[in-house]
Amino acid sequence: MDFTFSEEQQAAAEAARGVFADVAPDAVPSPALTTGAVADEFDRALWSRLADADLLSLLAAEEYGGAGLDAVALCLVLRESAKVLARVPLLENSAAMAAVQAYGGPELRGRLLERAGRGEVVLTVATSGRTGHDPAELAVTARQEEGEGEGADWLLDGVQTAVPWAYDADFVVVPAHTAAGRTVLALVPRVHDGVALGEQFSTSGERLGELRLESVRITARDVIDVEGAWEWLRDLLTTGTCALALGLGERVLRMSSEYTSKREQFGFPVATFQAVAVQAADRYIDLRAMEVTLWQAAWRIASAARGALPVAGDVAVAKIWASEGVRRVVQTAQHLHGGFGADVDYPLHRYHAWAKHLELSLGPAAAHEEALGDLLAAHSLG
Repeated sequence: MDFTFSEEQQAAAEAARGVFADVAPDAVPSPALTTGAVADEFDRALWSRLADADLLSLLAAEEYGGAGLDAVALCLVLRESAKVLARVPLLENSAAMAAVQAYGGPELRGRLLERAGRGEVVLTVATSGRTGHDPAELAVTARQEEGEGEGADWLLDGVQTAVPWAYDADFVVVPAHTAAGRTVLALVPRVHDGVALGEQFSTSGERLGELRLESVRITARDVIDVEGAWEWLRDLLTTGTCALALGLGERVLRMSSEYTSKREQFGFPVATFQAVAVQAADRYIDLRAMEVTLWQAAWRIASAARGALPVAGDVAVAKIWASEGVRRVVQTAQHLHGGFGADVDYPLHRYHAWAKHLELSLGPAAAHEEALGDLLAAHSLG
């Protein structure tokens, strides 16, 4: 297995570092000091810079104005974005575009991909289901009207909770189940008959949306009815979340290293104390495990390579490490910083809040351990 990045992937990461270089992680009010959202919308100026750097169209094919890169390149960019807590729907928009490109019809691809790659249209994905604990595809029902064949409109009913960037997106990709047990992906306009949003807030202080659908009519051309489309999109989103957790964890460990190297007790930097060094070393091991499992999952998605388990197995392992690892990293950082880490004028508490959100997004470690157990039970490794 070769985890060496290609020149194109490295160039994408370098471009991302340039765009994110001047982004301040504490550019909005602290979630600890606000009763609502920390900002009315995401960072539109940063979004424009990402579009100008061709980082929004990273996965789009050249015919749609993109770079034609893969999940590994996307994860490299997401890793950089998390180091500065970039407030943009980069993961959701990129993953939705990739799903439309891979599974959508020609008309849908032509209508959305170039505009989304230029930042003119924003896409997000509903992934939390009705409660945040049940499968997202079971929260909404989809039925196709009778009498018009495959071109008939679809009607959607149900509720999806905690939709990221719901108030800023132009379209929400909604997984929904049919009476026949299939899962379809419907591109639901934010402003549409039968669509309502209820305001919710994440631990990071960002505004989420409870998406309520009541007899929402969606044309057949805006519905992806292809087997495996939702599973593929969910795997890509989960892997991207692991990349965000890795970037955040790396930045937090660096903050801890810088602080403990300067903070002195008994005339010595606390970084020289054995107990501090051991804790930092344990967290470094966590990050390296998060990294190797991330690239394994991203490589499986990008290459479609076969393995002893389906790609969902590698994604589950990556998310287990990401959820547990990022939690341990920020907890240790808070401990090593002492009371200074909780100071709202210092950005560590923001990283802690974002880490908790990433830990639970698309399922905590326990949910993925259960999924991995099911996969191991169903597939012989001999």
